[in-house]
Amino acid sequence: MTSPSPAARTRTVGIVGGGIVGLAIGREVARRLPGTRVVVLEREERLGAHQTGHNSGVVHAGIYYRPGSLKAQLCTRGRGLLKEFCADRGIPYTECGKLVVAVDDDEMQRFDALERTARENGVPGLVRVDGTGITDIEPHAAGIVALHSPATAITDFVAVARAIGEDIVASGGEIHLGSPVTAIEHRAGSVVVTAGPRALRVDRLVVCAGLESDRVAALAGGEPEPRIIPFRGEYMTVAAEKQELVRGMIYPVPDPRYPFLGVHFTRRVTGGLEVGPNAFLAFSRQRYGRASVSPRDLAATLGAPGFWRFAGHHWRTGLSELGGVLSKRAYMAAAQRYVPEIGAADVSRRGLGLRAQAIARDGSLIDDFVLEQRDGVTAVRNAPSPAATSSLAIAEHVVDRMRLGA
Repeated sequence: MTSPSPAARTRTVGIVGGGIVGLAIGREVARRLPGTRVVVLEREERLGAHQTGHNSGVVHAGIYYRPGSLKAQLCTRGRGLLKEFCADRGIPYTECGKLVVAVDDDEMQRFDALERTARENGVPGLVRVDGTGITDIEPHAAGIVALHSPATAITDFVAVARAIGEDIVASGGEIHLGSPVTAIEHRAGSVVVTAGPRALRVDRLVVCAGLESDRVAALAGGEPEPRIIPFRGEYMTVAAEKQELVRGMIYPVPDPRYPFLGVHFTRRVTGGLEVGPNAFLAFSRQRYGRASVSPRDLAATLGAPGFWRFAGHHWRTGLSELGGVLSKRAYMAAAQRYVPEIGAADVSRRGLGLRAQAIARDGSLIDDFVLEQRDGVTAVRNAPSPAATSSLAIAEHVVDRMRLGA
């Protein structure tokens, strides 16, 4: 009996990671090349267990991102694709709008630069408003000037991820939960992935491992840099009697030295109002308790050459963030600059999110999406916010680069 020719054998593409980006890439592969077998390997027992399921639910409009960057390009495209997807699947998607508010003259230089960026990125419907305009939109907000982005929206990214997963399965693909990848081996013309007791042979492999992206990329022979440094972000829930004080979203003017957007007020599609997240170094990549520590993860952070350079330049900011971690009153002191009527007595701690932040050897926090390709493996090495917003567009971009039809 003769072996089937390579052309006759079903092409298999493996995806490591069942977050929204990995799932979107798997779906895009199935859409582009019907008949391709897509196999998703997810270490947790559910989809979207980490960054996808622990964020603000915000669909970004492209205000912040360096013009011409992948973030700027893919956020714009991704927002449109996501809106259409949610409408098709009946997933909540509400354009409640966002105000980015400057509260004093010291912020005006950063505010003006942010407005130039947003306009160059073509943020739809963007309007600059003065103090009166702020209270017309958000009657209980304070500030001297703001950018209003009416197209900024909220959705349920876990519901989106599940719906994308359903598409993969409907196309003949497979999703294996509880399947942590422990080895990746290159063989002639293929890649063998070990996940638990399963050894899967694939023609191409995509690594979208989020908080573990550097480790899984290393299994595939990837570069040691960039390393992942986990940051924790804590959220507060606003008491029911104060929730209607904010109609949409209210954000500070971000510090351009960091890829974090600062503590903000955000409505949820379920109807609640949240404050957060802050950003402070996390001591675990997998656990969400306030005192969670993983010796392995902490050692990896302390062993990253770029971490000490970063810490040496930004320790003062770290101490400031620590105050908000330890004290609810300190946490809300910053937020009250924007909505004075909501204070520490009006909120309760909701939970934590973990952000996978890539850091370079020189200590700089990498702000843009980063992809690495070699020997049949495409690794998404950095996909911070707005990755959820951009997920369907990131999928298009990755599959374009994979050249699966070649």
